[in-house]
Amino acid sequence: MVLTLYGNANSTCTKRVANVLHYKQVPFEFVSIDFAKGEHKSPEFLKKQPFGQVPYVDDDGFIIYESRAIARYIAEKYAGQGRELIPKDLKKKALFEQAASVEGSNFDPYASGIVYEKIFKGFHGQQTNEETVKAHTEKLEAKLAVYDSILANQKYLAGDELTLADLFHLPYGALLPASGNNSIDKFPNVKRWWDDLTSQPSWKAIAGGVSSVAAY
Repeated sequence: MVLTLYGNANSTCTKRVANVLHYKQVPFEFVSIDFAKGEHKSPEFLKKQPFGQVPYVDDDGFIIYESRAIARYIAEKYAGQGRELIPKDLKKKALFEQAASVEGSNFDPYASGIVYEKIFKGFHGQQTNEETVKAHTEKLEAKLAVYDSILANQKYLAGDELTLADLFHLPYGALLPASGNNSIDKFPNVKRWWDDLTSQPSWKAIAGGVSSVAAY
């Protein structure tokens, strides 16, 4: 049975999962969830994802939600398929977990905050709070300055091999320019790393929206 991804074609978290599926060349069926119709809040959907959020996957009856958890599941299930995204070596895995924690604590809150204020609020007819944007931008750039020093000595956040920790950054980071934010461009090592991530074929495949992949 082909794994099924339930989400929205332009959802950041759906793209986080789809990117990993493409990277590992895992065929999948995509079922689009219509936010406007409230499909993510329907009783049937809530049986699978009790928080009413996207995405979740159905892998032959095994249901899992939360995009980073799904990504880890895919990376480990298909560890031998293409490049390894979660190291098996204990110390290298610890460095991966460190980098994954960095993304969740030092990048996502500020990048997603900017995107929410500048893009997502508009979808609901709400006004951007420019003071909030400014505060998030200042914090993001302070964190990216640290990223720049880390990436001065290694190719990726967990070392010289790309891992899920790097890929986790893509969905919100890719929306920063559309939010009028050029923070990534201000840091040369971060910019080099970012250009590498966004040039990956897996990201190019879904950057414009997610769709089913029947086979590779």
